Amino acid sequence: MINVSAATAGPTTHRVAMLGTGLIGDFYTMTLHGQRGRDRVEVVYSRSEERGTAFQERWGVPHATTSVADAVGHPDVDAVVVGLPNHLHEEAIATAAAAGKAVLCTKPLGRTAEEAKRILDTLESAGVFGGYLEDLVYTPKTLKALAAVRSGAIGDVMWVRSRETHPGPHSAWFWDAAQAGGGCIVDLGCHCIEIIRSYVGKGNRPVEVMCWKDTLVHPIEAEDNAIALVRFESGAIGQFEVSWTFRGGMDLRDEVAGTDGTIWTNHFLRTGFEMFSSGDGGYVAEKAETESGWVFPVGDEVVELGYVDMFTDMFDSIDAGTEPRETFYDGYVVNAVMDACFRSSDSRQWEPVDVEWRGGTTERLSRPGRTEDGLTVIKEEHLPDRRRKLILKDPGSGEFVDRIV
Repeated sequence: MINVSAATAGPTTHRVAMLGTGLIGDFYTMTLHGQRGRDRVEVVYSRSEERGTAFQERWGVPHATTSVADAVGHPDVDAVVVGLPNHLHEEAIATAAAAGKAVLCTKPLGRTAEEAKRILDTLESAGVFGGYLEDLVYTPKTLKALAAVRSGAIGDVMWVRSRETHPGPHSAWFWDAAQAGGGCIVDLGCHCIEIIRSYVGKGNRPVEVMCWKDTLVHPIEAEDNAIALVRFESGAIGQFEVSWTFRGGMDLRDEVAGTDGTIWTNHFLRTGFEMFSSGDGGYVAEKAETESGWVFPVGDEVVELGYVDMFTDMFDSIDAGTEPRETFYDGYVVNAVMDACFRSSDSRQWEPVDVEWRGGTTERLSRPGRTEDGLTVIKEEHLPDRRRKLILKDPGSGEFVDRIV
């Protein structure tokens, strides 16, 4: 729920408290200092004074602190970006909401749906703006693909497959299931679930989940590989594949199958930029495992990973007093789907998605029937000699027949 009274008549310069100095804090700050040309990180919070100072110097941030309250309460700050480990989200967001500041939180919103719902309730009770920083639904290719889907270019969406795999996360806390809430499902599956929801429609309720997960390589308690199916009210199916053991970089791919068309997108690993180096070529791309041989650089990571369009949407929405494309409620729904994944992997059966649903109802996918001489048309195709062939079904006898027309 947004405090619409906070909207302004014209463009606003936002001053941000950046909570967290890890890789995501770097990406976020890099984006913020360039995306609209006027928003700036005013203060950075880190649990380590040394890391905070280094971050401050790296990005030209005026203030650094080891106190969340001081960062959030800084008089020049109007928005708070939470880029902290998962187990610290709830307390940080509560502090920001109590201070009346707009809050933008990295994925996932919480470690569990219960935690995410508490965060959502805290935000809505305070009446402040909340934005869920799910960058991968803002990639240029995804935004264009979603526009095509909304225009009806591929008909009704029946099936979405989203894949994110790489050699594993950068920071130690990710590998601790207690701090993170899980392994690759929580780290990567959250991206895939929201990508799937964006294609099938956010008013399309996720009904149940079938999931396999396992720990195949790393000496950890959390899962390092998982595959899941998510069934939606319309009958559409979502499929995600996630892994912390994939070698060769970061693989981000999505496929969408509609009744009238198909979309394939490849966001990162093989995007048309290939380079061979016999020496040390320096930084290649996030999660790249080598800097020599054949490598696959990414032209502009903050653009290709969706950060620019994401923060533009967030701050433009704050200015307009409207909801962003990704809200805290979306983050809560994602957590509810992930909870069902964990239950399913334990029970080895379909498990319901327990969520306080706000999206209404969605009718089941259906197509208007077509007939030819009283027979139901199953399929039409063109033969090599340009003749047209129909596959038909007799509604009375149930017989299937071929007919050349």
